[in-house]
Order: sequence, then structure tokens, then C-alpha cells
Amino acid sequence: MVKVSILGSTGTIGKNVAFTLAKEETVDEIVMLSRPESFDKVKGETYDMYDALAARDIDCKLIPSYNFEDIRGSAVVLIAAGIHREPGMNRLDLAVPNAKIVSNYSKQIAKYASDSIILVATNPVDVMTTIALEASGFSKKKVIGVGNHLDSLRLKNYFSRQININSAEVHTRVVGEHGNHMVPLLSSTTIGGIPLKYFVEYVDLNVIALIEQLKNAGNTIISKKGATEYGPAYAISNLISTIITDTHKVLTVSCYLEGEVEGVKDVSLGVPAVTSKNGIAMIVPIHMSDFEKRSFIEAGNTVRDATYEVKENLDI
Repeated sequence: MVKVSILGSTGTIGKNVAFTLAKEETVDEIVMLSRPESFDKVKGETYDMYDALAARDIDCKLIPSYNFEDIRGSAVVLIAAGIHREPGMNRLDLAVPNAKIVSNYSKQIAKYASDSIILVATNPVDVMTTIALEASGFSKKKVIGVGNHLDSLRLKNYFSRQININSAEVHTRVVGEHGNHMVPLLSSTTIGGIPLKYFVEYVDLNVIALIEQLKNAGNTIISKKGATEYGPAYAISNLISTIITDTHKVLTVSCYLEGEVEGVKDVSLGVPAVTSKNGIAMIVPIHMSDFEKRSFIEAGNTVRDATYEVKENLDI
């Protein structure tokens, strides 16, 4: 029996992750936790999802709740609660109010689901990963931020569509901050097994424009439809499924670093990591160009400073 709990289940991300995860049939139970005043809404979400799941003969159990005791026995607890980004908002604008939510929820997870893995989706996700780590008291391998997993998928998709090639042929990764200081690893990107620097000689590919599109992806979607939902939901459910099925895939997630990559430490950043049912099995070594190294170190400094500022405001 595999159980996953979602904190912030009536939000755009939370409810979409629940539905997407249920459809993947890797989970037996999903606890959809909400605030007491939102309990009717989350019950309505489960009724609607059950109707859809019935069309595919899926029997995943959906449990609406506002009681933290119901998260007991969860393999993974997703923190998706928080104040939403508005058009033009930077992720760091959300840091202090969301950190209060993440800190409180992490303490509840430690109390009721101490054997679980905490997965953080609340923005700014790198800062919130450190907040969750410290508030929960968990080991760093058991607290994971969604990080650059979605950014990496977006970049893979952009390359695929730009040159009209199957996305399976594109191998690329984004590290650093999930935000303005993201670092696309172009030096190690390959398309059809050919390094990008050679591939661009034969196709009309504006790499600089693609990177700008990537950095503005979230704001672009929010400005047009009010929120991002499908991309994050599928990326997060994919990450949860990878963890609970113990497939040991290498995904780019936010991890608390202690010098493993370019000596960067005391901060959570997106890095390639082997994910398992026990959390982070290992951080994968990265080969970066000099420019990418400098950018990664700068991302670490920026996120670390933001994290310290948030912690001072929270007095933790």
C-alpha cells in the first residue's frame, strides 16, 4: 500500500498533481489535505476526480482531510501550499509569507509522518527547500525541492519543437536556481547524440532566444492564463512516481549542498541527483564550462542570501 499526501490540495498545483498522480496508478492512496474552511472544496475535487478515474477503471483512493494525523504512513508528502504568483511577480517576492507556511507544515510532517520524504513545490522552491529541511529536522537526503526538473523538461521541449525532432533525442539539463539564476548546461547538451555546439552548425537554431524563453516561461504563462498548472503537475507527479517506484532516475532537483558541486554549500540548489525510495541516493557530478561554473556559484550566492534574509524575518 503506497500512500502520498498533498498539503495545499485545493490549489492549482496541488489538485492537478493529485489527479495526474492518480492516473499514473503508482499510488494506492492520496490524502488531499486542506484548511478546514476549504474542506468542502477538496471533497468536491475528489468527487469530480473519481468520476474521471472511473472512465479508466482506476481505483486510487482519494482522501479529503484537514487533519494532519491522516498523513501518517505517507511515503511522500508534497508541500504545494502557499501564496500564488501574480503577473510580474518574482518568485522571491513570495519568500517570507510562504516560508511561514512551509515551516509550519514541515513541523507537522515531522510529527505525523517522520518516515516520509518531503517534496517541496512552494516557491521560491530553493529557499523553501532549506526552510523545510531545517524546520523538519530531517536528513538532507529526505527533503527535496522540485527545483529545475520542470525547467529541464521545458528546455528539452523547446529544442525538440524548434528543430522538429523527437524529444527523446534531446538530452539537456538546467541547474542552479529555479528562477532568474537558472543555468542551462548547454556545454553538455546533445541532440541525437551530437553535442549542441556542433549540431547548431547545421540547423537554424536560436539558442539565446530559447534560453530567454525558458527564463520567462512561468511569467509568460501566468500573464496569459493566470497560473501554471499542467507542466508543474506532470513534472511533480513524475518526480513522486520516480521516488516511490525506486527507479533510481537522475532528475534535476533542489538539494541542500555541502560543497558537492563547485564547492557551493549552505544552500539548496537544483542539481542532477539519483532519486530513490529513500530520497536522494547521490548527487551526480557535473561537468560545466567556466561560464556555467561562474553562473552556478552566483546562483548559490543569490539563493543563500535570500534564504538568510527569510530566516531572519521568521526568526528561525
